[in-house]
Amino acid sequence: MQPEILILAAGASSRMRGGDKLLEIVNGQPQLARITDAALASGCAVTVALPPDRPARDAALHGRAVRRVVVPNPGDGMAASLTAGLAALHPDAPLLLLLADLPDLSAADLAHFLQDWCRTPDLILRATAQDGTPGHPVGFPHWAKPDLATLTGDAGARAVLQRHRDRTRLIALPHAHATTDLDTPEAWAAWRASRGE
Repeated sequence: MQPEILILAAGASSRMRGGDKLLEIVNGQPQLARITDAALASGCAVTVALPPDRPARDAALHGRAVRRVVVPNPGDGMAASLTAGLAALHPDAPLLLLLADLPDLSAADLAHFLQDWCRTPDLILRATAQDGTPGHPVGFPHWAKPDLATLTGDAGARAVLQRHRDRTRLIALPHAHATTDLDTPEAWAAWRASRGE
């Protein structure tokens, strides 16, 4: 069965001091729209977990063929977004879990990840930076989804990855595409400067 992609986009951007990192412009469009387009290019069904109080994020997805899931309690941590999103997905479909705030991750990266995952579909596949630092996305076979559904707090899927590290395989993506995550205005400014913007 083809994987479904779940994009976690319900975080508060609390370190942006009033800004929203998912609405930062990357390659001419809001980051949330850009990462969603990259996911849609894979041909997989895409679900986006959104908070109830950020209409601009919903607006950034206008015209895109995605399922939107409103997370009623995003302040409870990343697990609240994950479990809300999971409930909307087909129970037997593998899950590609994708964070919305990875500005370097591309459609080509996702295509490479999915193609490689086909070689070992019964294993968890986790992307790393080129230097081996673990990052995202993470592909979970359907057998891991019950574990994901029991998560709480803000640690994301870390506990599931630790529990099943003997059934996890790593795949390196270019440079720091899997790990660049910009949480502050200063980090965004430095990232843009590094690109000559």
